[in-house]
Amino acid sequence: MIRERLTSLLREAVAELTTNGGLPSTLPLPEIELERPARPEHGDFSTNLALKLAQSTGKSPREIADGLVKNLPSVPEVSEVKIAGAGFINFYLSHNWLFEAIRGIGRDGESYGRSGIGTGTRIQVEYGSPNPTGPIHVGNARNIVYGDALASLLSHAGFEVERENYVNDSGRQTQQFAISLEVRYRQALGQEVAVPQEGYQGEYLIELGRTLAKREGMGLIGKLDEIASWGIEQMIEQQRQTLKRLGVIYHTWMTQNSLEQSGQVELALGKLRQKEALYDHEGATWFRATDYGHSQDQVLIRSAERGGLPTYLAADAAYLLHKVERGFDRVIYFWGADHHNTAGALMALARAFEVEDRVEVIIYQFVTFRGGRLSKRSGEFITLDEMLDEVGADGTRFTFLTRSPDSSMVFDFDLVKSESQENPVFYVQYAHARIASLLRHASSKGISLGPIETAPLLELTHESEHSLIRKLAEFPETIETSAKLRAPYRLTTYAREVAELFHAFYRDCQVIGDEAELTQARLWLSSATRQVLANALAILGVSAPERM
Repeated sequence: MIRERLTSLLREAVAELTTNGGLPSTLPLPEIELERPARPEHGDFSTNLALKLAQSTGKSPREIADGLVKNLPSVPEVSEVKIAGAGFINFYLSHNWLFEAIRGIGRDGESYGRSGIGTGTRIQVEYGSPNPTGPIHVGNARNIVYGDALASLLSHAGFEVERENYVNDSGRQTQQFAISLEVRYRQALGQEVAVPQEGYQGEYLIELGRTLAKREGMGLIGKLDEIASWGIEQMIEQQRQTLKRLGVIYHTWMTQNSLEQSGQVELALGKLRQKEALYDHEGATWFRATDYGHSQDQVLIRSAERGGLPTYLAADAAYLLHKVERGFDRVIYFWGADHHNTAGALMALARAFEVEDRVEVIIYQFVTFRGGRLSKRSGEFITLDEMLDEVGADGTRFTFLTRSPDSSMVFDFDLVKSESQENPVFYVQYAHARIASLLRHASSKGISLGPIETAPLLELTHESEHSLIRKLAEFPETIETSAKLRAPYRLTTYAREVAELFHAFYRDCQVIGDEAELTQARLWLSSATRQVLANALAILGVSAPERM
């Protein structure tokens, strides 16, 4: 990538300047930062390296900048280098470099932007974890969409990624689900019973109860474990179908019950005891979380008076250890803001197990929903299926990915459904569809794209063309940066910027005209734009329509 190329040139210049006595030989090389100037007249890239070096030398930044520029190797990618302000070095890239970027897109196609930064690293992304006692509701949507897009992004960056959904199918909530379902089951058989006040009230249980009654007759009355097992199995299958509509398919569904049944909880507790990280108090087993950086110690096994069962954190300890034993180099959790304290306790467990460097927890803020015609017909919540019926998978996914997870957001149903520039998913998809239409129009006139290697790209001289090419050339860099920052939302911003620059190019430059070579060059630029938009949307899990 060009950023790496410029960084290498600056390192060579520093080494040469040091050899010539322009810099002390003992001076450590600071991190080389390259930024994109806000104004085009300031070049394509700018660095403050001279200012950093000046802090330890007593020389002026301008003097050091001058020495660096004089010792920069001459390369075809750079047409000019200027010193500005207090000592900033501005790079102006050659048009040949821009045109090579177009050729690279033409050659690589769907592979353009793929990176190898994650090669050899196994990452597990655990996200979603909707409650298995009911349909997926809209409150889970941000978690699911962000985690799924992050997994795709990391895969595009070369990581070996496993997507996992953790099912909390054990504990009190499962007991309440079973009790509530049995009531609906008995009601379906004609018995007059009421759902307990603390039970699940959703109407979806009525249908489940009817299905169970038709299947089993009176056979399962009083058998809460079997009712719970059957009911959760039905809900998980329903969730799979909902997730499929959203374009989400997990590699693994891990259940809390399977961890407990396999003895993984006892194994984790045993390891913590070996490290003297547990103690008993008032009949309960506690984790010395404060010894590992958390604000307070945590109960892992409740006292006999409170049932003597493992807490969710005990299951988290077992699950973390299980992930490590499965050989993942990194494990990423994606949790809501209400799990902030649990995240701290989990990191304390990671330190106790000496795997802190493998664990990441991303906390997301909750979403406010506005507009639309959602009915809450499934009970006291709006289901994800209802949301998909209202705005579709593309609108759901792209909109949730327009903001960083640590910022709150308002999901405006009416905006997401609108066909306007203010609707980001429509704006980006429309750009892709417009290019597809343009290429079809060219084909109808007998114009086809020639080989990219001989395309007359020197014909592209308009500033709107160059601005668009520069943005397309940023795609590989955007992938790497987004992957490193765990930030797929940067791709929605990037896609919107590409769409905006394409619309400006389309406005300023007649693509299909009387000059055959100029037409060929502009069609290749349009095709490259279409490819980059399609690649970005694919990572986000959003379709790239040919017509709208």
